[in-house]
Amino acid sequence: MVCPDNRTSELPVIISPDYAHPVTEPAAAKAAKPAVDPTVALHLGVDRSSPVPLYFQLAQQLEAAIERGALTPGSLLGNEIELAGRLGLSRPTVRQAIQSLVDKGLLVRRRGVGTQVVHSQVKRPLELSSLYDDLEAAGQRPETRVLRNVVEPASAETAAALGVPEGSDVHLVERLRLAHGEPMAHLRNHIPAGLLPLDTERLEATGLYRLMRAAGITLHSARQSVGARAAGADEAGLLAESEGAPLLTMQRTTFDDTGRAVEFGSHIYRASRYSFEFQLLVRP
Repeated sequence: MVCPDNRTSELPVIISPDYAHPVTEPAAAKAAKPAVDPTVALHLGVDRSSPVPLYFQLAQQLEAAIERGALTPGSLLGNEIELAGRLGLSRPTVRQAIQSLVDKGLLVRRRGVGTQVVHSQVKRPLELSSLYDDLEAAGQRPETRVLRNVVEPASAETAAALGVPEGSDVHLVERLRLAHGEPMAHLRNHIPAGLLPLDTERLEATGLYRLMRAAGITLHSARQSVGARAAGADEAGLLAESEGAPLLTMQRTTFDDTGRAVEFGSHIYRASRYSFEFQLLVRP
């Protein structure tokens, strides 16, 4: 039923079990009880006097639980009927709330499994840190696939960023960074040739900045620009996005404590999975 104010009218549903034909539950089935729905412990609720739609109230609470880690990646939500019954909501209202989080990429519906938490969005502070470290700090499980690890002539842009002659040798490391097996970012880094050993196996095991620190390089500062663009066909395929999906872009030149440029990075991130956070201060 839909009310004039476009909010769903909630009607309780009572299901009467059939006691006439009891079925004996096998011992194995008794032992294999289903996992408790993690939303039970969240104390979810809605304010029916609020002008905010009921589905949106529920979606906000579930999203907040995912962001703070109360609903961890891989958690299975109970079925919509049970959740609706606990909250006194209609099933369409619950379905709309869940679908809104599916659309945001926070939940996924898996056939034969149910609705599952994918992950929380990684929020990256604008400081000199690596994506690998940021993912670990956010409770994600970072993985790396090295797509290219070669020495090539420096383009005009790369040469200007690194302060080397155009056409001189630079090391290109191109990687796909994943979390929980899902693509998060496509990373292209140019490093002055001979700066440090860049073994593919080590690059897949840890972050580039960690390798630099292990080689005795002291990272001091960076010049960085952030932007956005729509995904092209190749980028969409690489990042498991649809063509035209929003992407965040970042270019960064990193300097060591002597002022030497040690890395020039051009990265793209899935906007549905990643954001940059700014802290703004009032100038005295």
